[in-house]
Amino acid sequence: MSNTVKIGIFVTAALALLGYFILKIEDLRLFSGEGGRVEASFASVAGLDDKAAVRVAGVRVGRVDGIRLAEDRAFVALLLESPVELREGASASIANMGLLGDKYVELDPGPGGAPILAEGAVLPGTIPIGVDEAMERFNSIGASLDRALEAMDPVESGRSVKNLLASLEASTAAIQAMVTANRDEIDGSMRNFERFSAVLAEELPKIAQQTTQVIEKFEAILAENRGDARLSMERMAAATETLKRSLENFEKVSGQIASGEGTVGKLLNDDAAHDSLVNALASVESGVGQLTDTLGRVKRLELELGFEGYYLDTFEDSRSEFSLKLDPKSGSKRFYQASLVDDPRGRVRIETRETTETGPSGEAETTTVRTVRTDDDTTLTAQVGFGLSPETRFRAGLIESTAGAGLDFDLFDRQLLVSFDAFDFSREDDLSPRLRLTTRWTFNRKAYLVGGLDDFLESDRDSFFLGAGIRWSDDDLKYLLGSLPRTN
Repeated sequence: MSNTVKIGIFVTAALALLGYFILKIEDLRLFSGEGGRVEASFASVAGLDDKAAVRVAGVRVGRVDGIRLAEDRAFVALLLESPVELREGASASIANMGLLGDKYVELDPGPGGAPILAEGAVLPGTIPIGVDEAMERFNSIGASLDRALEAMDPVESGRSVKNLLASLEASTAAIQAMVTANRDEIDGSMRNFERFSAVLAEELPKIAQQTTQVIEKFEAILAENRGDARLSMERMAAATETLKRSLENFEKVSGQIASGEGTVGKLLNDDAAHDSLVNALASVESGVGQLTDTLGRVKRLELELGFEGYYLDTFEDSRSEFSLKLDPKSGSKRFYQASLVDDPRGRVRIETRETTETGPSGEAETTTVRTVRTDDDTTLTAQVGFGLSPETRFRAGLIESTAGAGLDFDLFDRQLLVSFDAFDFSREDDLSPRLRLTTRWTFNRKAYLVGGLDDFLESDRDSFFLGAGIRWSDDDLKYLLGSLPRTN
C-alpha cells in the first residue's frame, strides 16, 4: 500500500470521526424519520434551551427547533423525529430530568379516540411550579406572620390570622403540586442514594483491609532493608575516613612543595628551572602561531557537501549525484566543484566491425556488425567556476567524464537556481551534444527540489526528471562530527 493511499485512509477516518462528534454534540440525526412539526405556547420557558429533547411518556421523539416571543407568550417549535399522533386535547409541559437535570418538553398526545389535531394548531403549554415560586410563597407566609404579631387589635389580628391561614393553604397546595410534579425525580434520587450507601457499606471494609495490607508490606520492606541501611552508614563512615587521609596527604605534599622538594617544588623555587620552562613555552607559542596561520588559510575555504537524486521518466530509473564544492572566501570569484554521478545511461560506445567473405561464385561479401555498449554508469564531474556577476556563474571542465561547460543563474534572492549544461560533444553515432536544463528551488536552508529536461536535442533519448537534494555547509559538518559518539 503506497503512502498516498495510507494518508487518504487516515484523512477519511479523521473526517468521519469529526463528523460523528459534530452530530453528537449538535444532537443531529441524519437518518431519522420525519414526524412533522408542531408549536406549543408557554407563559414562560425559563431554563429551556434550544435543541432540548421532546419526549412522550419519557421516550425521546424529537427536539426543540427554535423559540420565539409573541406579545407576552413564548412559542416553542417542536421538530418530531418520530411519527406521533396528536389528537384534540393534546398539551405540552416543561419538565426536569431529575432535580438538577436539564429541562425538556413532555407531550401529552391527547385522549384516545379523539380526532387528529388539525395542522398548524398550537398546543397549550403548562409549566411546573418552580422552587423560586415556592420560596416566594414561604416569604409571603413570613410577612403575614410579622403583620399578625405587630397587629394587637383583635379585629386586625383576626383579619391577619385569616390572611395567614389563606396564605398557608395556598402555599401548602403549591408545595403539594410541586412534590407531585417531581415525585418520580425525587424517588429516583433517593434510590440512587440508597444504592450508593449500599455500595459504600460493601466496599468500605475491603478498602480498610487493603490499607492494612499496604501498611504491613511497608513495614516488611523496612525490616528487610534494615541491614542495607546499616551497611550504607558503615560505608559512609569509611568514605569519611578516606577523605580525612587524603587531606592529610595534601597537607604533606604542600609542605614539600613549599620547602623546594620534588619537581614542582624545584620549579617554583629554582630560577634556572623557571627560565627553562619560560623558553619552552615561547617555543610552543611560536609553533601555535604557525599552526594558526595554516588553519587560517584553510578556514578561508568554504566547504559544501551535497547529495541529489531524481527520477528519469523515459528510462524509468533514478539518477543520483554526490557533490563537493570549495568556495574561497578571500574575495576571489573562482570556485571548484566535483561530484560522482550514478546515471542509468552511463557512457554509450558503438563499435562497428566489418568482415569480408568470398562466396562460391568467387564474389566478395562484406558483413558489418554494429555493437552498442554501455561502459559504466558511474561517471566523474570536476569543474572550475567563475562569477560573471552576483547572479551569474560560468563553469567548465569535466561533466560526467566528458568535456563540457555550464551556466548558473540565481533568481528570486537565490531561492531559485537555473542551470544549463552542455557536454559530450563527440558522441557516437553522430548524436547531438547532450544539453540539460535544470531548476532547483530551495525551500529550506539545507533542502531543495530539482527538476528539468535532459538531452532534449535527441527525441528518442530526452527525458523529464524530478527529485530532491540536500546540502551541508561547514557548520553543519562540524555539528554532525561533534555529535558522533566517541569510543574509548
